[in-house]
Amino acid sequence: MKIILLEDVKALGKKGEIVDVSDGYARNMILPKKLGVEATAKNLNDLKLQKANAEKVAQENLDAARAFAKDLEDKEVVLTLKVGEGGRTFGSISSKEISDAVKEQLNLEIDKKKLQLPNPIKTLGVTNVPVRLHPKVTGSLKVWVKEEN
Repeated sequence: MKIILLEDVKALGKKGEIVDVSDGYARNMILPKKLGVEATAKNLNDLKLQKANAEKVAQENLDAARAFAKDLEDKEVVLTLKVGEGGRTFGSISSKEISDAVKEQLNLEIDKKKLQLPNPIKTLGVTNVPVRLHPKVTGSLKVWVKEEN
């Protein structure tokens, strides 16, 4: 019997796949637990429409992320650090502080987890911080670190 899986089933397949199983396994395991439905013409058409819709949504998300990344490249955020004698800085600037500054200065929401800052910023000047907006799209944000008066 051909079955369209509605959920991932260990050792059988992933959601959306069409698998061939024995009639007893389908009647006693897959169908009662709503792990899959029988692969009729209507169900196959529904699966095709769902896949097309999912691809369309994924493409829209990718396009939105690309547009946001392009918009983000023109923006910059200014933060301050205390500086002692000889230009030594006290403390550092973390991704949380950058995220808060973006929200305050630019009115944009960027999750601190999306900022790919390997180490906190401990120097004055401009730093380009990569921002992971989508698995395929990474933008860049300019962060100015100035001396606190």
